[in-house]
Amino acid sequence: MQIKNTMKKYACLLLFALLLNGCDDGDLTVEEFNFENVDSAHCGDTYELIYKIKNQESLLLQIPDETLKNVVTADGDPQEFDIDNSNYKLVYRAYDGTITSSNICDIIRPSTPNVSNEWYATGGKIYIATKVNTTLNTTDNSTTITGYTHTIYFKNLTFSKSAGIQVQPEFTFGTIITDADELNLDFKEEAEQCTTSKQIYNYSIGNGTSITIDNIDSDLIVNEVTPTGSPRKKLITTTNNKVTYKIYEGGVLSESYFCNTTIPTTPTVAEIWNAENGVDNTSGIIEVVTATLGPNTFTHTITLKNVTLNNGNVSFNLGNSFLLGILTTTTN
Repeated sequence: MQIKNTMKKYACLLLFALLLNGCDDGDLTVEEFNFENVDSAHCGDTYELIYKIKNQESLLLQIPDETLKNVVTADGDPQEFDIDNSNYKLVYRAYDGTITSSNICDIIRPSTPNVSNEWYATGGKIYIATKVNTTLNTTDNSTTITGYTHTIYFKNLTFSKSAGIQVQPEFTFGTIITDADELNLDFKEEAEQCTTSKQIYNYSIGNGTSITIDNIDSDLIVNEVTPTGSPRKKLITTTNNKVTYKIYEGGVLSESYFCNTTIPTTPTVAEIWNAENGVDNTSGIIEVVTATLGPNTFTHTITLKNVTLNNGNVSFNLGNSFLLGILTTTTN
């Protein structure tokens, strides 16, 4: 009778119901429940169903797709969720033959092998700890955020099986790596400066990112040629010479966005990355080299030296030398 009811569910429910609803007609011992050396995987481009397969066994975890956030968790403070057999489900399955990912992910799954045993988690906690993955460019010492690693583990799992109830104090499911959004740093060559606020800014046309210097020291941009090898230098701080990188969404970023008394409503700021305070002769340094194009025109090449940008507890480094842009000024 249960098999008939289950087959009706298979005919009308979506993928996750197909995978995570079934009969419980066999015993399972703890020794059989071992996926320690098996990699985690997921179906398609989403993370609603994360699974492990090993020969004739599978371990399935269903979570809402937005659960795996690209946000680093603090040490000892992971995300926490309750297994409720609704939004958060965990089930072990045994089969009467060897399985592949097709048995888990395909909408029309192979007719064999069949499920011979199921063991449902009826309670417990899901914990997800997230860290950022970066790569180092050994040529210029810049770093790139490449993705995020999510470590999933459980505590106080309660399993339901034909032999009764069993509690497992702690169990590590494994890790899943999600891709990071690319941080666009491809700015125009020309930097600009607001007349009133003196903010220096540059932006990426059509790609929705900007980099700015606020409260810039007045002696950094001076219409005087700098001696060769002697640029003007200032340290970045949270008040003066403040460097900020922003990512926008919901509109096209253009020059008209900047230098307004009231910040435009579109595009909206999606992310803000602030530069770390500078250290003398080491990091967080703004350098300006001034040259002349004639008696009344000057170019100021603005370079950021060993600048690290932070967003919460995630950071990346712009490298030994990063060109913010070239500002052109004139005198009367």
